Amino acid sequence: MATNTSPNPLLLKPSSSIGAKNATTPNSISCAATPATSSRPSPSSSSSSSERVFNFAAGPATLPESILLKAQSELCNYRGSGMSIMEMSHRGKEFDDVIKKAESDLRTLLSISDDYAVLFLQGGATTQFAAVPLNLCNSDDTADYIVTGSWGDKAFKEAQKYCKANLVYSGKSDKYTMIPPFDSVAQNPDAKFLHICANETIHGVEFQEYPVPKNKDAILVADMSSNFCSKPVDVSKFGLIYAGAQKNVGPSGVTIVIVRKDLIGKAQPITPVMLDYKIHADSASLYNTPPCFAIYICALVFEDLLEQGGLVEIEKKNARKAGILYDAIDGSGGFYVCPVERSVRSLMNVPFTLLKTELEKKFIEEAAKEGMVQLKGHRSVGGVRASIYNAMPLAGVEKLVAFMKDFQARHP
Repeated sequence: MATNTSPNPLLLKPSSSIGAKNATTPNSISCAATPATSSRPSPSSSSSSSERVFNFAAGPATLPESILLKAQSELCNYRGSGMSIMEMSHRGKEFDDVIKKAESDLRTLLSISDDYAVLFLQGGATTQFAAVPLNLCNSDDTADYIVTGSWGDKAFKEAQKYCKANLVYSGKSDKYTMIPPFDSVAQNPDAKFLHICANETIHGVEFQEYPVPKNKDAILVADMSSNFCSKPVDVSKFGLIYAGAQKNVGPSGVTIVIVRKDLIGKAQPITPVMLDYKIHADSASLYNTPPCFAIYICALVFEDLLEQGGLVEIEKKNARKAGILYDAIDGSGGFYVCPVERSVRSLMNVPFTLLKTELEKKFIEEAAKEGMVQLKGHRSVGGVRASIYNAMPLAGVEKLVAFMKDFQARHP
């Protein structure tokens, strides 16, 4: 058994595939005009990849380095406009092209039909906890909630202010480690909608299949913040999908809502103007100044996802990364433990604990020294959590697994 107490120097190093040669310093930002036809910056204009860490944060989360470098190259002078995307009018041609391209590419990625409106909003997914019941039902209507984690619970509690929210299942007693068989959930036959959180960021529980509302006139609503665009989804099965962008598709500041058009225009009279889907749909998400830069980054990400082959290919990459990490946990002989039932483990957020809980702080600190950061579990549950969203490269997961094995060998 190994007795060495220092981190293994042979652990994998971060990839230097972009810009390692002839790299400029992070402050060397060129303000030269970037042609509209350019797709990716040249290596000579990029900063060294070796300066970046593997960021396992749950959100705001890591973004593709190529996207960051592209945004850097266009930061001062967006495609010959002479100004930054952050400075120009949201009603001007340049930004109009950006937001339309973002919507078009997202529709392609998820095969979103014209029956649905795509909205780019503000306020985070948390604001949608109120907007959903305000737009979809009256105050005396019933809405069912399946709660499989903290975010679903927050959504349910907020909805109680605006409708008769009905808790049809809560996994709290099982510490949010499972999802029940759908036929065992006693839904209200008169419910206007059934709400789920498709992937619980904190607890690492993800729906692999989706329930169907018992009321034939009801719709399925999903908070997809932490698995949005990580895999294909049949949007037609949902009446409404909403997602904060800061996990998989962009920076914080923009929330994407995909809502069936026949559901729009029925908001409760008390609905604030900024929460009324009709206002935003009629204004093409430009009722007020939107988070322009965040939408621009989303547009770059959507384009990149399409270039990678779309969400079928993205899911394959995510499944491979998650499989490597879960195999390391399950093959550790109990040194590492993932509490989530295997059939509903998330491909995005992998929580685990160490058998010797007193070692968790040391594990997180040593990992940070090796260039792997933000591994501390959520304050409500503790332990370790590795968020491995789309932009987390395979090399990051491989390095984490190598570190885990080395750490276990040094702490028998």
